[in-house]
Amino acid sequence: MSAHENVLPIQRPPEAAANQDSRLGSVLVDAGKLERPDVDRIMALQRSEGIRFGEAAVRLSLISIEDLHHAVAKQFAFSYLLPGDGVSNELVAAYEPEHARTEELRTLRTQLLVRWYNAGIRQRMLAIVSPGNGEGRSYVAANLAVVFSQLGERTLLIDADLRAPRQHTIFNVQEHAGLSTVLAGRADRSAVIPVPGFDTLHLLPAGTRPPNPQELLLRPAFTGFLEEIASEFGIIIFDTPPAKRYADAQSLALRAGSAMVLARKNHTRLADTGNLIRDLNETGTSIMGTLFNAF
Repeated sequence: MSAHENVLPIQRPPEAAANQDSRLGSVLVDAGKLERPDVDRIMALQRSEGIRFGEAAVRLSLISIEDLHHAVAKQFAFSYLLPGDGVSNELVAAYEPEHARTEELRTLRTQLLVRWYNAGIRQRMLAIVSPGNGEGRSYVAANLAVVFSQLGERTLLIDADLRAPRQHTIFNVQEHAGLSTVLAGRADRSAVIPVPGFDTLHLLPAGTRPPNPQELLLRPAFTGFLEEIASEFGIIIFDTPPAKRYADAQSLALRAGSAMVLARKNHTRLADTGNLIRDLNETGTSIMGTLFNAF
């Protein structure tokens, strides 16, 4: 027996390569980046030059490198956005999947999954809390929701900061219907909207700013709403108002059962962070960790 008889070739069979290139072409056509005649031109150049489909498409100036990366990601069910897709540049995990901050968010995602697993927590809800303003709660909540959805988890981001909501601005959506109108009985679960470009990410904006946010958040209707939607989502993340100023954050953390505490370098007082952790512990909230922002 030859030494090479049991060695499988690693080169793709021509038909497999053609099938993959055909699928990539279909993704680009569906995205409006190519027309069907363009695909024929690309495959003709590909055959004559012996290059990959994407390289041929870029060489013909029919698509950009960014278009190619986006289409390949689509093939692998990995959702991210291109510049100009309409949402805020704060969504670094959506726009720049290879950015160092995105990798840090993936590390945070893994740590949360491990801690939930070790704690035996099956209903994975998380409140993002911090003592004061400008400490990055909305940024972390939005990007964390994105990286969980990129993992294939059905993820719901709830903007529960009824004082100064920001998620509708980050995701560029209307805020007329949202959490406040749901809790006031003026909207139903249709206020939960899918985020374009992400198959498994949904957002519940804060809605119209009410005169009684704390009272709304303490209503039984909130518990009923969470119980109703919990079976639809594997991950639910709450953006919250500053905990030092409002008691909303503690009640939201209690409903979530888990909290991530944020502090910002040269901004957050150590005593304020310690007081927040103590208050959360007294409510029985599981603190998944403390995140130190340096921006």
